[in-house]
Amino acid sequence: MVGLQPSRSWAARGHVPALRALPESFEIAGVANTSLESSQAAAAAMGLPKAYANVAEMVSAPEIDIVTVTVKVTHHREIVKAAIEAGKHVYCEWPLGNGLAEAEELAAFARAKGVLGVIGTQARVAPEIEYLKQLIADGFVGEVLSTTLIARGGGWGGVIPQKKDNAYLLDKAGGATMLTIPVGHTLAALTDVLGKFADVSSVLATRRTTALVADTGETLPVSAPDQVLVSGLLTNGAPVSIHYRGGMARDGDGLLWEINGTKGDIRVSGPIGHAQLVPLSLKGARGDQKAFQTLEVPASYRTGFPKEVIPGNIARNYARMAKDLQEGTHTAPSFDDAVALHRVIAAVEQAAETGRRTKLT
Repeated sequence: MVGLQPSRSWAARGHVPALRALPESFEIAGVANTSLESSQAAAAAMGLPKAYANVAEMVSAPEIDIVTVTVKVTHHREIVKAAIEAGKHVYCEWPLGNGLAEAEELAAFARAKGVLGVIGTQARVAPEIEYLKQLIADGFVGEVLSTTLIARGGGWGGVIPQKKDNAYLLDKAGGATMLTIPVGHTLAALTDVLGKFADVSSVLATRRTTALVADTGETLPVSAPDQVLVSGLLTNGAPVSIHYRGGMARDGDGLLWEINGTKGDIRVSGPIGHAQLVPLSLKGARGDQKAFQTLEVPASYRTGFPKEVIPGNIARNYARMAKDLQEGTHTAPSFDDAVALHRVIAAVEQAAETGRRTKLT
């Protein structure tokens, strides 16, 4: 594992408990951070057997089969390439690269080396999303006519809690923006459920050009968009409308996704627009029903995984990865899937820049 900081990092909150919930398939062999001292501190705090001096030492170790990359997006290319070059399978957090070109390069390299690359778009395997996908496939709404999604991005609301951990989110050049993270994760789920985009139009706006740093009192410049508007068509002809706003919802309802069909409607809701890390709820109505009814996710969709949303969804991704490695299947979101999602993001950026509809091929 690369990028493990005890108690505060995404790896500590999500990946360690997820992997420990799957002891029949995985053992966390060690950690590599930016220094041996940092690795040793993380290994001691998290009870891991080994601290590696650096990534090069870890990827060359024969006892390592998979490298998990949970660092900032700007470092993904370098670390993922080193792991693939060493013949290791890779689980990389989304986004795969800082832009489409890096993602395409890494996916092609993994294919050429014959290793499995899995991308951490874990909203796609959330139990609510998997059940929603089944409901749509079973015809609950009939033919999908359109879909609309309004959400809050959480960050990018004019204030960040810590400079060290959050300042990089303000710079669009760093590749970790509201468009790439919450919108990207949710787009992965949306396209899994409803199908691919045929074309997009978009507006990206930075309405808050500065952000207050709560722990230092500084004011930092912001170049990342805090307003993301996307409209387009799916390949089945259904119109799509998406609007993400920076900041938190006033009332705790930060995600509303509605799917409208010829026979009924489904609403997906959550406290924030990060569909990959919050509990979601489903409601539906069919025919002449005037009120939406709760659609309970069957227990079978949750059995065998942590109850907490973050490690639970990550564990589902890892379980698919194990299955693919053991049985030769293709069930986990792959680097090629990541490239497809990066292409949608790139099309949104191009449409916003040119003011013209962009087709996806």
